[in-house]
Amino acid sequence: MQTQHKMKSISSLTILSIITTFLLLTGCGNDKAAKLEKLKSQQAALSKEITALEKELAAENPQVIAVRSKEISVIELTPRKFDYFIQTQGMVESKDNILVSAKSMGSISSVYVTEGQAVVKGQILAQIENAITKLGIDEVKASLELAKTVYDRQKSLWDQKIGTEIQYLQAKNNKESLEKRLATLNEQLDMSRIKSPINGTVDEVNIKIGENAAPGAPAFRVINTEELKIKAKVSEAYVTSIKKGNIVQVNFPDLGKTIDARVSFVGRNIDVLSRSFPIEVELSGSPDLRPSMTAILKIIFQSEPQALLVPINLVQEINGQKVVYVVETDGKQTVARRKVIVLGGVYGNMAEVKVGLQSGDKVISVGYQGLNDGEFVKI
Repeated sequence: MQTQHKMKSISSLTILSIITTFLLLTGCGNDKAAKLEKLKSQQAALSKEITALEKELAAENPQVIAVRSKEISVIELTPRKFDYFIQTQGMVESKDNILVSAKSMGSISSVYVTEGQAVVKGQILAQIENAITKLGIDEVKASLELAKTVYDRQKSLWDQKIGTEIQYLQAKNNKESLEKRLATLNEQLDMSRIKSPINGTVDEVNIKIGENAAPGAPAFRVINTEELKIKAKVSEAYVTSIKKGNIVQVNFPDLGKTIDARVSFVGRNIDVLSRSFPIEVELSGSPDLRPSMTAILKIIFQSEPQALLVPINLVQEINGQKVVYVVETDGKQTVARRKVIVLGGVYGNMAEVKVGLQSGDKVISVGYQGLNDGEFVKI
């Protein structure tokens, strides 16, 4: 009987509120702002009184209030690892990506490699016409053979104190001059060969037989795909966070794959235009990776092994404070409690809670909108 009387009281209060609101709205409309504030004040008072009556009713008859409880869903907080990271975009480069050019001028007489062919350091890639140099070498070799014979005989005579010193010195000088001349011609002959400076793969062939080669003009591109790296830039805001050795999760969108790597270089210079600094990430050789391929870098600069995380969309701001709602047991009933929290990092859709919650708390994830502190809920 007492329960029915209290329920009638609630109904009477509600009717009274409606009548009051109607009278205010149909009255003089000169001061709408004041009326609105008055209505809000009455609404807050009514809400507080209704909540108090509901608690009394719940203590007397739990079945009655259960019908009025708001249905919700919760997530239980458990500590887990949380990584602080910065994401940026980079590009794959080969540590050895070399444009090879000729060391001397001349017409190309032979090309020995094709694009995609594996080569070793010192392997001849192309030959420049060198017939004149070869003729000069043959001529000097013949002269040098005679000069050596003359020198040997003059030296033998000089050792026996026969002949003059000038004859001996002239023979020696002639032989040595021809040896130097031969060495120069052999060097010129070697310069007529375009060689690979590294072990790698021929990526470009930019010359053909009959074309003229010249120093500085790219003839081949040779790439070592066994030693790759990624170059990227990071905002100067993280200049004290990013360090050599940081773990990096590298995603290749074109390949649909992700690999783990580490920061191998951190630049110290800040670009004045982009306000960023360069970093490099070493990669192990892979047949799938190509120079100039795009990579998305997730650079982890701090890890919390036991962090409490909540979805960021559950965090509300009330009176300048970050709050979430959790469920607690109040007697035989379940109520919503407002918790003021302090957030750490926010990455993606998750935020780390530094202060305000603890392991095992059940955060309301569905139905938290419009909740009041102490309101009855039903999971």
